[in-house]
Amino acid sequence: MSEANVKQLRSDLFARIWQVVSKEPVLSIFVFALIVLQIAHPRPLISLLGLVDWQTVFTLAGLLILTKAIELSGFLIWAAHKLVHHIYNERTLALLLIALAAALSTVLTNDVALFAVVPLALSLHKLAPLPIKRLVILIALSVNAGSILTPLGNPQNLFLWQRSGMSFGAFVWTLLPLYAALMALLGIVTFAMFRAKPLDLSGDVEEHRVDRVLCGISVIAFGVFVALADAHHVGPALVALAIGFLLWHREILLRIDFLLLLIFILMFIVLRSAAALPAIHDTIAHLGIDTPVRAYAAGAVLSQGISNVPAAIVLAEFSKDWRALAFGVSVGGFGVAIGSLANLIAVRLFGEKGMWTPFHMVAIPFWIMAVVIGWAFI
Repeated sequence: MSEANVKQLRSDLFARIWQVVSKEPVLSIFVFALIVLQIAHPRPLISLLGLVDWQTVFTLAGLLILTKAIELSGFLIWAAHKLVHHIYNERTLALLLIALAAALSTVLTNDVALFAVVPLALSLHKLAPLPIKRLVILIALSVNAGSILTPLGNPQNLFLWQRSGMSFGAFVWTLLPLYAALMALLGIVTFAMFRAKPLDLSGDVEEHRVDRVLCGISVIAFGVFVALADAHHVGPALVALAIGFLLWHREILLRIDFLLLLIFILMFIVLRSAAALPAIHDTIAHLGIDTPVRAYAAGAVLSQGISNVPAAIVLAEFSKDWRALAFGVSVGGFGVAIGSLANLIAVRLFGEKGMWTPFHMVAIPFWIMAVVIGWAFI
């Protein structure tokens, strides 16, 4: 191959990479930050990989495979439509969808819960007019609240669970009080924002099929994978899972969110590299987050600027109080939209302009109340 052809192939490769990166703002930010860090303080590329918590990444990869399998089986949308046909007014429907989103987020992650419930809400809106903006906003809040309960609910919980060394059950028990309090608050807010207006869903006659074999095996595999992750055998479990689906349902592996995994890997590299810089390290160290209240406050506030997953990764370098950090970054998912990637996904799924102002009019007051509740527990 001539030198000109090599240069052309290299140029095409960079063009394709840039095309992908430029369409993902979060990915673009981390790629740009990594380039700046490497220019300012160059490190060997192999050492950068050592900054990644691979146990957390492997666990996330396995969960993405299994949640995609359950989603593609059709079970979630089938179950949701069966449930809503027992509902007769807007308030009850809103409470049901919010409870469903919160329940799904405890085991399928907050992002996956959004992809299941928001499209359902939008389709129901076509059948019977609903206060759809309010509904999508509260669904976003509900997946953030619901995901607090388990290590499977969101990436920051997954990361802190791996760091804590606690069992799955012990982690859930620790987060249960905050979860219960915020779900109660969400229920009150939902009851106040929706009326008991009659609802007609008679136009929903579409049939929804379920691949029972795929669903059943995926649910069983889900439980086995979580148990192996809890026992710190996530590497072999992921390999077995990937091989199994590669031979059985290859399309599932092809449709998982690889960009999310890449973003998560870059989060570890960029944020741990940045935290190691003397100026940043000294600034955070001087904040004195060695007490539970300060660690909690740092998580709740820092999440508003850099999102709760990066906040958890950064602050874990300065505090070993994983409970206070978990409470802080969980509460930090509310408030401004960037506090949680789930908020940004919900707004994007809504697909219409004029969502940002109403979102923040609800989410910021909710964040203030959540901060007070979390502080009371800490």
